[in-house]
Amino acid sequence: MVDQQSAAKFEIPRLVSYSMSNYSQVVLNAVFLNGLLSGPELDDEPFVMTNFPWIKLTRNDFEEPLNSREPKGPYMDFFTSVFAATSKSYGIISNSFYELEALYVEYCNRRESEPKSWCIGPLCLAEPLKTKPPSCQKPTWLRWLDQKLAEGSGVLYVAFGTQAEISSQQLHEIAIGLEESKVNFLWVTRKIGPELDDGVRGFLSHCGWNSVSESICAKVPILAWPMMAEQHINARMVVEEIKVGLRVETSNGSVRGFVKWEGLEKMVRELMEGEMGKEVKKKVKEFGEAARKAIEEGGSSWHSLNQLIGELHVSTTASNYGK
Repeated sequence: MVDQQSAAKFEIPRLVSYSMSNYSQVVLNAVFLNGLLSGPELDDEPFVMTNFPWIKLTRNDFEEPLNSREPKGPYMDFFTSVFAATSKSYGIISNSFYELEALYVEYCNRRESEPKSWCIGPLCLAEPLKTKPPSCQKPTWLRWLDQKLAEGSGVLYVAFGTQAEISSQQLHEIAIGLEESKVNFLWVTRKIGPELDDGVRGFLSHCGWNSVSESICAKVPILAWPMMAEQHINARMVVEEIKVGLRVETSNGSVRGFVKWEGLEKMVRELMEGEMGKEVKKKVKEFGEAARKAIEEGGSSWHSLNQLIGELHVSTTASNYGK
């Protein structure tokens, strides 16, 4: 790619930043380097990761054309060129923290031929805490959240990002499921401010990585409903790997299947009130506390960022001295 060539020409260390976890990067690399999608006959037939046998995926966990038996075309050409440019980069900046996915960070960093992953997140905690406005200046939805918090009533936050396409039939089922669950919920159709206020006790999410990260930092468990991109892989991580969430039930068992209101109601209740919900709440609280420690002075992300800055300083100083 042009930026990689320019960085090499002028001897400038090139850093890459993907808005995804180390887990997702490892999965994507392993699946395509080992041609694992060429094996399954059916889109929902599970296959096992070569180096991580406890991870089971299906072709439906991947977007077109990546889920084809022999993916090709302009998008694949671009995808391949990105992989090639990344392999020649100095490192990958990761909006994550070591304690969340240590196994996958270590896997990335022990391959000498690949750029190192630098965990410097979660970046959502890097912002200074904002002073909350007086109640009279708060929007209606935020005052409602405050009221529910004062009552001790948990709220389910519902948001599917800004790019997901949801059919009118599916929207209807979502509305009925949420109503029938009898839990308090705030359904957001666009970004309206800080997502996870103190009154939020659950997050029905599309599992974009930024949303997953914010949910963990707020110690809010996730009800995963992936829609696109690498969100299905993120959902696998959330539910099966770090166990900070549950997953919606589809009518046919496929990860891309239609969700009926009865299935949604069941899993909303389980997240907010059930035994499995209690388990993921406990786990997300542990990771949320670890996230805050990671960005504090002396924490893993603090050390990682300072080490990266130090190495870049030495590298650029040596390069300039040589000239």
